[in-house]
Amino acid sequence: MSGTNNSIDTQIHERSRDIQIAIIIIDAIIVIIILFMIVFVLKQDTLLKIMVGSLFSIVVIVYGILKIIVKDNINGGIGPGIKKLVLLSQDGEIAREWDIQGKTSLLIGKSTTNQEVDINLSGTEYESLISNEHAVLNCVSEAWYLEDIDSVNGVGIKKADKRIKNRLRHESPYRINNGDTIYIANTRILVK
Repeated sequence: MSGTNNSIDTQIHERSRDIQIAIIIIDAIIVIIILFMIVFVLKQDTLLKIMVGSLFSIVVIVYGILKIIVKDNINGGIGPGIKKLVLLSQDGEIAREWDIQGKTSLLIGKSTTNQEVDINLSGTEYESLISNEHAVLNCVSEAWYLEDIDSVNGVGIKKADKRIKNRLRHESPYRINNGDTIYIANTRILVK
């Protein structure tokens, strides 16, 4: 499971680092354009002023977009933080709840005499379809990621704003948000 954490941490860290480098480069370009405008353009003809002004506007717009992307990465794009997972029964009633505040990694599966899991689905209707180590949830930079860890019957996710359930690829972290439904085999877990 620590290998899974390292993989997700590395991917998130590399993406954040790339975005931070891009923002530093754009900051430098903005400073260079401002200096160029002060030294050269203000004394030149109108066409050059329009061209440099347009270039400056484009750089500022790209800069604003990158800032929004960075803000979404920092906030995890999830609005209010995910606080709990709710096991739903066949008729959509709450069967069990798990408080996940303050946690960083949760193993989903079935507890055995040799190993405890964090989200124990033993005793559920579809228990026979659930692997002992079925999936893992990892919290990175305040965002939660779900990953299938070589389960036999798979892991699915239905986004809160979608009607279709998607199956996760093995060892590919997938970001989850409030209102999403996680499918462990045929067992449903609501993210709140």
